[in-house]
Amino acid sequence: MANTLNIIQAINQGLMVEMKNDSTIVVYGEDVGIEGGVFRATVDLQKEFGKERVFDTPLAESAIVGTAVGMAINGLKPVVEMQFSGFSYPAFNQIITHVARMRNRSRGQHHLPMVIRAPYGGGIRALEHHSESTEALYSQIPGLKVVIPSTPYDAKGLLKTAIRDDNP
Repeated sequence: MANTLNIIQAINQGLMVEMKNDSTIVVYGEDVGIEGGVFRATVDLQKEFGKERVFDTPLAESAIVGTAVGMAINGLKPVVEMQFSGFSYPAFNQIITHVARMRNRSRGQHHLPMVIRAPYGGGIRALEHHSESTEALYSQIPGLKVVIPSTPYDAKGLLKTAIRDDNP
């Protein structure tokens, strides 16, 4: 009988594989280092890759995305995590002004190979910002690719593909 992964385990495996294959990948966000993320999708990554590649940030979504832009434009591949998609609003200006437009604004000179992970829904059963479905909002912004996996297989595959993409 084959082992069956859940979506969180698949995300963790996808991150682990990609980080082993590419030393330019950094993972950071709120509680993703020591704690392994709210849902434990990044558990053991800091142990495996160190605090330089997997680290915690303050609760400052705009700064998380803004620093990812700087890292991506300078050769790293940041994978940042918002604890919940409803917390992404403080970063909205960074996302629509810089993340989505950098390639077009620079006439193809600069790419932003970065991923913003923002979990939502899926039985969380939390109030307010924890259960919002903001994907429709972001899918309307030219320059962004939005993916929503529904199975562990899709989660791992889409995450690996997103990380390997030169665009956000």
